Amino acid sequence: MSWNVNGIRAAIKNGFLDVLKKYQPDIIGLQEVKIAEKDRGKAELDFPNYAEYWHSSERPGYAGTAILINEKFLEKNPVLSVVNGLNHGQFDHEGRVQTIEFAKFYFVNAYFPNTRHDLSRLDFKIEFNNKIFNHIKKLEKSKPVIATGDFNVAHTAIDLANPKENEHNAGFTIEERNSFDKLLNKDMIDTFRLFHPEEIRYSWWSYRFGARRRNIGWRIDYFIASKRLQKNITEAKILDNVVGSDHCPISLKIKL
Repeated sequence: MSWNVNGIRAAIKNGFLDVLKKYQPDIIGLQEVKIAEKDRGKAELDFPNYAEYWHSSERPGYAGTAILINEKFLEKNPVLSVVNGLNHGQFDHEGRVQTIEFAKFYFVNAYFPNTRHDLSRLDFKIEFNNKIFNHIKKLEKSKPVIATGDFNVAHTAIDLANPKENEHNAGFTIEERNSFDKLLNKDMIDTFRLFHPEEIRYSWWSYRFGARRRNIGWRIDYFIASKRLQKNITEAKILDNVVGSDHCPISLKIKL
């Protein structure tokens, strides 16, 4: 599973542990955890039966990622290595990327930058995309990759409620969409579209104007995977019935 929780402490108050208990994912990647390393102990975070891997932003209350792995899964699939970041200061300071290596695959959890309403971070976003996409291709040379997270881009017109009105807006600029195309053209697949090529489903809704109630949303959270894993993938879902954040979780079932 993957979920932009928009603050792990807020998510816990909004039922995150109940969701974890209900679905019991083998692995869940979290984005925008918004908790500094020094504050995790004070917050007394407890995720029963899960091992924790964190990559906090240096800026308090901002960005950050985490991966929780079910201990039963770890018994048969031990972690071989954990790498935080892309070896690039300006991205790593914000805690945006985690890579965990297992015997059969790499798992990459990422929180892609938002380009902001004035597009002041568009160049930053494209540079980040290039760095992480090159990182994924390098990993793929040795074993398949499953990458997930909040990509902060709606890939095509059916991935957001109002495409015409948003053609030049953050998250739907041609630069961001073309950049995402480059990744999918490099032997990677958008797993949701593998099963639902035309289905209109969203994973994020603004808190304003009753957007979620009216289902005026965007699909900006993805599981992408190496094409050689396609035959192993059995299901990809958007769990839009789950609340607790402005995003909903997404899930992937795969036989490895």
